Amino acid sequence: MLFQVQITIQIPYGADRAEVEKLSAAEIEQVKQLQRDGKWLHIWRVAGKWANTSILDLESGDELHHLLSSLPLFPYMKVDVIPLCHHPASL
Repeated sequence: MLFQVQITIQIPYGADRAEVEKLSAAEIEQVKQLQRDGKWLHIWRVAGKWANTSILDLESGDELHHLLSSLPLFPYMKVDVIPLCHHPASL
């Protein structure tokens, strides 16, 4: 099942910068592994924001929830999900 996931990172004022950088580095490595595993198909940065739009290919909404909630920066995320299905005109 394909999902379009829009993620915006919202770090609260006064957060420990070193901890945020550590979490960000860990998240990059986790997403790279998900890309190698064929689950995180595409990721695009949103210009001018700490945000991205991604396409994920997962078995279910439950897998999506588990994956997103396991990301290191999840506590600081605003997440919007759009489940996708193939259009009948596509090959």
